[in-house]
Amino acid sequence: MKIIICGAGQVGWQIARHLSGEKNDVTIVDNNPELVRRATDTLDVKGMSGFASYPDVLENAGAQDADMIIAATHSDEVNMVTCQIAHSVFDVPRKVARLRSQSYLDAIYSDLYRRDHMPIDVVISPEREVAAAALKRLSAAATFDTETFLDDKAQLLGLRLDHNCPVTNTPLRQLTDLFSTLRTIVVSIRRDGVLFSPESGDQLFDGDEVYVMAHIEDASRVLEVFGKSQGKQERVVIIGGGHVGLAIAKSLESQALRVRVKVIEKNRLIAEFAANELERTIVLNGDGLDTALLIEANVSNSDVVLAVTDDDKTNMLAAVRAKLMGCPRSIVLVNDPSLAPLMGGLGIDAYINPRATTVSSILRHIRHGRVRGVYSIGDAEAEMIEAQVLSTSPISGQKISEIGFPEGVMVGGVLKGKQMIKPTGSTRIEEGDVIVLFALSKDVPKVEKLLQVSIDFF
Repeated sequence: MKIIICGAGQVGWQIARHLSGEKNDVTIVDNNPELVRRATDTLDVKGMSGFASYPDVLENAGAQDADMIIAATHSDEVNMVTCQIAHSVFDVPRKVARLRSQSYLDAIYSDLYRRDHMPIDVVISPEREVAAAALKRLSAAATFDTETFLDDKAQLLGLRLDHNCPVTNTPLRQLTDLFSTLRTIVVSIRRDGVLFSPESGDQLFDGDEVYVMAHIEDASRVLEVFGKSQGKQERVVIIGGGHVGLAIAKSLESQALRVRVKVIEKNRLIAEFAANELERTIVLNGDGLDTALLIEANVSNSDVVLAVTDDDKTNMLAAVRAKLMGCPRSIVLVNDPSLAPLMGGLGIDAYINPRATTVSSILRHIRHGRVRGVYSIGDAEAEMIEAQVLSTSPISGQKISEIGFPEGVMVGGVLKGKQMIKPTGSTRIEEGDVIVLFALSKDVPKVEKLLQVSIDFF
């Protein structure tokens, strides 16, 4: 595919990294020459300096024969105009725009993005993606990472093992025998900073980070097997009342189970706006690092603290202080993935990377074959790919053991009709099945080929 990416910031660079690594023809456009130079020096992409919304810049970037344009600059308006020009002047078939302003995202204005108005095929909202990710972290309190697949019948659980884990030093094949009724499979392990797919003889050790795919009904039992307690989530303190914090608080207010929420926001105007938007949530105006304010928020008796300001270090320090004061669980928003290795040592339980959530959302719309979902793991180290199997797909009609998956690719679950089953080597993949796969980033192009349909399908 020929793809133009407008915006060479964190999201644009990461998308370019993914797509260029998969041998797509990628051109990245930004009005900052330094960012363009960084992209061309580190990635196999073409670069163009200039304003993405200018027709001549898009023409020089090759828009006349591009298959897709992804507008991910820091300006919503530039992204919208870029998609309009890509459609009206160059007839680019597929247009993706990142929009941050909540006014543009209001459901009552969704008609704005029709082809005869503002022709944007896919609108991505980083704030909404991050808020959704935070709520998922809350729903699986013992995990550092989680996502649902297969029509919400399967759940990926990221678990950090410690000395209390009862199954450490146990080979995985023995775990399968011991818990044969559990519909679960360990799809990957991160050990000493290296992510890999395990074999049946591999053991789990203290300090490992494991990714486990489980049937949603078995998730609680799986947590118990790994020595994790689900805990309660009745009292939540949110540090940061901007778009993300407000979206989380609104979602918690709308839940059937009563959750007591308090929001701490440093900016007085933002705090007043949040207080007016929320009904049952207490909003406190002040610094989330202020011990006196944390005491006033009763953080020591809270079940979890979410630090979601726009400053990574503030989030991390606020989470550490809250835990020192007695809060049992912390979740932080961190834009800089290089800070992730510090989380365990600081006692932070889970973190959300906005770049990864936005990248996952965009990738979901540009994969080949009948891909239904993509979830990026770590710093683009691997992906969970959910896809429907079509009749002319190379894997249709074959047993999993017969499919030529790259070494290390793991099938985490199979949805047959409305039933999610635990895959084994003898499981036959049939037309209409939906499968979810773990694949290291280097193996994604090969996996995509196995998911593609043959040309006679069209």
